[in-house]
Amino acid sequence: MSSSAEPNPYTMRPTSADGPEEPFGLAEVEAELAKRWPENKLEPSLDRIRALMDILGEPQRSYPSIHITGTNGKTSTARMVEQLLNTFELRTGRYTSPHVESVTERISLDGRPITPEKFVETYRDIEPYIRMVDEQQPIALSFFEVLTGMAYAAFADAPVDVAVVEVGMGGSWDATNVIDADVAVITPISLDHTDKLGDTPGEIAVEKSGVIKAGALAVVAQQPLDAAQTILARSVEVGATVAREGMEFGVLSREVAVGGQLLTLRGLGAAEYPDVFVPLHGEHQAHNASLALAAVEAFFGVGAAREGSLDLDKVRAAFAGVSSPGRLEVVRRSPTILLDAAHNPAGARVTAAALTEAFGFTKLVGVIATSGDKDVTGLLEAFEPVLDEVVVTQNSTHRAMPVDQLAAQAVEVFGEDRVQVEPRLDDAIDAAVTLAEEEGDLAGVGVLVTGSVITAGEARLLLGRK
Repeated sequence: MSSSAEPNPYTMRPTSADGPEEPFGLAEVEAELAKRWPENKLEPSLDRIRALMDILGEPQRSYPSIHITGTNGKTSTARMVEQLLNTFELRTGRYTSPHVESVTERISLDGRPITPEKFVETYRDIEPYIRMVDEQQPIALSFFEVLTGMAYAAFADAPVDVAVVEVGMGGSWDATNVIDADVAVITPISLDHTDKLGDTPGEIAVEKSGVIKAGALAVVAQQPLDAAQTILARSVEVGATVAREGMEFGVLSREVAVGGQLLTLRGLGAAEYPDVFVPLHGEHQAHNASLALAAVEAFFGVGAAREGSLDLDKVRAAFAGVSSPGRLEVVRRSPTILLDAAHNPAGARVTAAALTEAFGFTKLVGVIATSGDKDVTGLLEAFEPVLDEVVVTQNSTHRAMPVDQLAAQAVEVFGEDRVQVEPRLDDAIDAAVTLAEEEGDLAGVGVLVTGSVITAGEARLLLGRK
């Protein structure tokens, strides 16, 4: 090869002296993306993403889609929908956020994150058009808007049979909402991002129900009354059909099982799906499974113009293969270490209930690092009944709540004797393990690392889980 040849843009290099290798270029792309508005900084407009889609030739219109919004459970539901569609031999694209470990996780094809090489290639392919939009708009495209454009372009390039798209925040003004999804899924709505979305579930539902398009079918989880009324009003306004959990579909029965739970689900066509094993913990995951099944039935037309059902064996196989990293995920034993991405009070409450139901620890120590813009006191209060002690710490992002501030709130909830402070996450995990091991019988003790998706992801990397 001539010495003047162009260098390979994907030459491998280590991320650290002892760490895994990554393609040359991924770090550079991430650095470029990081210069843009972060995900928590919004300007309520679809102008920029529409301009990008227009200049790219409307890639998001080249495949049907299922659009998922709500407060909690979106990613788990999206992964279940994807797994069902894959089992029925459809090629899928999945777009979710935020990521647990690597930004490449946000864009998946056929159930697997795109490769770092493909991520870099997709960014470089649309980069000239991103610059053109930046020059034309009063505000440059944000980090999330660029990633959304990349996802829609990657799905069109694949091409996929169907895209499963999770809203980033809200719905109406979310960058993902340039699709006209045939099926809109709304997971349970509770209070989160209240500074941007509203102070009540009903106000928040106004924004989230914006994903329901004319003639679509809205698959809706059980909701607070004001949120349900808002969603129904939006559906009537645009002429959409509504399928409500507990009425048109739902969970008929559930039993705790080794490694998960065994469900009987009722679908949109009134058919029952018995003995469905889901290898995830907590009643909330059963309801996520019900939503996912109804969404896929709706996509295939079951329950719309006819009664019927999906193939039971394929449904069972799909759910048995579901995973949801960072959602009550066991990453170590003796003592058991779990990771959970709960970041608001509603999420913390369902996690606490699942811990009590599925594990029955004699002692459980929490490692908690949160973002500064969350209802941290509410989250701590939800976890207080199930955590014997807590080690408060701080993750690496600029949004992290300072550890001293978090410690002060934790002392108010838990009392000073139950709170330990470790500024570094790795030290906090070690300290929590030491506290757990003081119990003596490791079979009944555990450590829960929680507080945000970022915290769960950084812990996952530290503990070597892949």
